[in-house]
Amino acid sequence: MPASFSELKSAFSDLGLGKRLVLVHSSDAVDATHLTESLLAATSGFITPAFTPISLLPLDFHPSRSDAGEFQTEPFSPSTPADEAFGKFPEIVRAHREAGRSSHPVLSFTGIGMDAILHSQTVREPYAPIAALAEQEGVVLLVGMDQRVNFSIHYGEKLAGRMQFIRWALTESGVMECPNFPGDSEGFNVITADLKPFTRRAEVGGVEIQAIPMNELLRAVVNKIHENAYALLCGRPDCERCEAVRWG
Repeated sequence: MPASFSELKSAFSDLGLGKRLVLVHSSDAVDATHLTESLLAATSGFITPAFTPISLLPLDFHPSRSDAGEFQTEPFSPSTPADEAFGKFPEIVRAHREAGRSSHPVLSFTGIGMDAILHSQTVREPYAPIAALAEQEGVVLLVGMDQRVNFSIHYGEKLAGRMQFIRWALTESGVMECPNFPGDSEGFNVITADLKPFTRRAEVGGVEIQAIPMNELLRAVVNKIHENAYALLCGRPDCERCEAVRWG
């Protein structure tokens, strides 16, 4: 049976969220409505990815091409649903009467009580909400998820000097350049042991919840990459983004 509102709220209290600002990644193993209500009661505000890869043009796209309309790509708008791969939670949050959403055509966030942080994101600065959360001692919350979904690790990669990418997205006003685009995340579970000393854990209804202080997370990622330039990259030889980092 999915965890109740009171069980989740109690778990968040045990995790020391105590009215902190939170970036949430959640699986559908937890009821999205109960999760939203408990976060509203236990935090000062929270955001979650509402990413829209449907608006992303292919990796090899260049604006000199005139065939953008021929791909299975949809223009981003504020009402574009978050990709189903992110589960039900982002859409429950986005539909909330108090929710806001940032305007990045691929990497937008939605949240409640976080308008200033959401508005900090621009197409040139997709990690701005994460930087703002770090400044305010925010927390990353993984609900039934592992580090492969932890988008903040990408910001740590950027801070460590790792190559970023340029991608192109379709918007209602045409094709838009999206610089500082992240790489692949399949290798991110390597950081789990480094995060263990400061990760707080709880279990509710058989679902593990991890609370990771943002600043500690970013420091761990930067240190990991400075120790090993290839750390956190996946091992797939067909991964163009990780291979680009290795050989770039």
